[in-house]
Amino acid sequence: MSYQSLFNITLSLNTSTKKIEDRFITANHRPNFVLKWIFYVIFLSLILVSTNSLAWGAQLDVRINPDSKTTDFEIKYQKTVFIEYPEGGDVADQLRGNGWTVNVAADKSNPGVQELIQKLNDKITADGGSARITDLTVESSAKLTARELNTAIDYKIVLKPTLSFFSLREYSLTSPALIDAAWRGLTVQGPVVIDGVDINRPISVLESQEPGVYSLMRGSEAEILLSQNLIDAEGIKNQPLGNWHFLFDPTGINVDASTFGLSEEISGFVVSSFTMGESSIREGRQVERILEATFVADKEYFVRSVQSADSAEIDIIGFAAIETSYGAEAFGVSPTPPEGYATTSTGEFPISIIYGMAGMAGIGAIAILIISNRKLKKEEGMGQQGIDPSQLRGVATSASSGGYQTVRGEAQLIGESEYAQTKSVYEEEKKTESTTSDTSKKGSMPKGWKPS
Repeated sequence: MSYQSLFNITLSLNTSTKKIEDRFITANHRPNFVLKWIFYVIFLSLILVSTNSLAWGAQLDVRINPDSKTTDFEIKYQKTVFIEYPEGGDVADQLRGNGWTVNVAADKSNPGVQELIQKLNDKITADGGSARITDLTVESSAKLTARELNTAIDYKIVLKPTLSFFSLREYSLTSPALIDAAWRGLTVQGPVVIDGVDINRPISVLESQEPGVYSLMRGSEAEILLSQNLIDAEGIKNQPLGNWHFLFDPTGINVDASTFGLSEEISGFVVSSFTMGESSIREGRQVERILEATFVADKEYFVRSVQSADSAEIDIIGFAAIETSYGAEAFGVSPTPPEGYATTSTGEFPISIIYGMAGMAGIGAIAILIISNRKLKKEEGMGQQGIDPSQLRGVATSASSGGYQTVRGEAQLIGESEYAQTKSVYEEEKKTESTTSDTSKKGSMPKGWKPS
């Protein structure tokens, strides 16, 4: 992280802390110097955790049966590239109104797919894995949509491999089965050409379909940005399995499991699920990865690359626990969970996180005590303000009317004058009006009388 970034973070922390103080603490009860630095530490920790998270746009979904020799699964890679020209120009003139799609679909019989399988297996070996991809189907698409102010190109690659040799050790009564987990970082560097199309570098499709725009972009930082690999699952590999969420489903071992229509594949077994991609303190903040670059032709143009956050789910038939094999991550799998194990689990929550959360709660409690103590000291010696309720008595303010008694009254200080001397002005005026009306000596004139 650069010094400029740290400086910007410090300014942001100062502003954030100021807002929190203004919102939760009155002007006469501001925290002291130590309390202010507590806020700094908490916010800085959250920011550092979030900035360490990278999103590479790979989505993995696989189910493994330890008793099977092979398993088929799917992994997707997606990216969207925007070429922006808000002020028009040569690039806008060449792209506006255009629209095209380039699709590629091939299987193992294609020489390009065979080369891709070899590159993927080389990567698994480099990561310490023993599994091998023995079959592969590839689907790739690039779709351009030109708009008035920008052009979007959506890239998508779907790999459907067959994974073999993932079993490192078979299950026995004395030891669980051992399943290789070091194969999940399926990444390929450099071009991957299938049927004349390089599906791994976004710039290659733009070069073949929009040669005029490519010639203006060539040699710029925008070309470097669009030359990055699409087939990249390093984010999944670099996330330790201990940080993944773990949950298992024991439905398969229930006595009445057959009534649920479960497949024979999981009958008599639990299913363990390891998932990643959710934002958390352990995994960091999972967000889209946005990179930007420019290139200059008749004017400056902007290129923006957007990839979705990584996500992965590995389901294993049986109860799985994280193991290691020759320094590489693996799964230890048994048909059923250990005796007394809970029916559900979220995995081993790191003790450091628990201590950290407890520490933050303690800091918060101390801060509240400090603020409350200051407020109590400031109000010390200040007695009750207003009338003591013990010096008040109730006085009825209404009388019965026929057989009906209203419930009205008011509070009057003990020792003060009688209620008759402290009636409301409204009641006095009302009585006066009534008396005046009853004692009036004036009468009505005879009918038809006229003054002479």
